[in-house]
Amino acid sequence: MAVRHSSIAMIALVLFLVLVVLAGLSGVLDASGDEGGAEGVPMPVIARGQGDSCVDDPEFLRRYHMTVLQREHDKAQLTGLPGEKYSLKECVTCHAVKGSDGRIVTADSPVHFCRSCHDYAAVEIDCFDCHRSRWRRR
Repeated sequence: MAVRHSSIAMIALVLFLVLVVLAGLSGVLDASGDEGGAEGVPMPVIARGQGDSCVDDPEFLRRYHMTVLQREHDKAQLTGLPGEKYSLKECVTCHAVKGSDGRIVTADSPVHFCRSCHDYAAVEIDCFDCHRSRWRRR
């Protein structure tokens, strides 16, 4: 008889623990929102470009900018000519952010245009290992 009561007690304990875990999970799932996103997570602050319009659709460039820049880089390496439509130099010139001293900040600054999203997404920026991160306006 003692074995039987301990088995029932063990099953009851396991069921209780399962219910506690499920209740906790439902609270976590409800807190995440219907969209599956993290509610209340701050989005990066992105500085607006200085021109009237971008060289391409901003949504396209947000998603594919590295593909476009890699393609332009490869063309420039093969031909020795800089890109006509897409150019890292032109991107940085238009999207340059000025610091409190009025000078264009470098990629070392957390307010640098590229870093605003790259830091948020935890993606390393390696363009500026070879290229300068600021240029003078012409």
